[in-house]
Amino acid sequence: MTSTIRRWVETDTGHRVPNHRSKCRNFHGHRYRWEAELEGDVVDEGGASEEGMLIDFNDVSRILKEHIHDVLDHAFVVFEGDASALDALSALGDDHRTLVVPFIPTAENLAKWAFLQVAPHISSTYGNNLRLAAFHVRETPKSWASWVP
Repeated sequence: MTSTIRRWVETDTGHRVPNHRSKCRNFHGHRYRWEAELEGDVVDEGGASEEGMLIDFNDVSRILKEHIHDVLDHAFVVFEGDASALDALSALGDDHRTLVVPFIPTAENLAKWAFLQVAPHISSTYGNNLRLAAFHVRETPKSWASWVP
């Protein structure tokens, strides 16, 4: 029996879309929601801590905290080719949390990035075919993007 679950974390993160025709080319931030969607078979091993689950939600939370939240919360994501932004951010010194990425930090690209950060840490302990099925990023309450490989 295949089931899906979702777990999310939120961050306050800044970015800009340097080539955008409108206001998103300016430095700004969002309250992002980073949502992992996992798929697999319910664990049916009697007496197992995860019996009746795909994976313990706390395990998913730990992965999301380490690989998403702790990397992005109160950080600024900047495209490696955005020389103006890199210059401005470098003036803030080494204490500033800046994540330089090889892509324009749109919600769509961030969803793919997040998927690639989290997927290696999702494993099937009980042979229940557990996998990261998709990653969803909410940039604003009305704007979502998903990466589904």
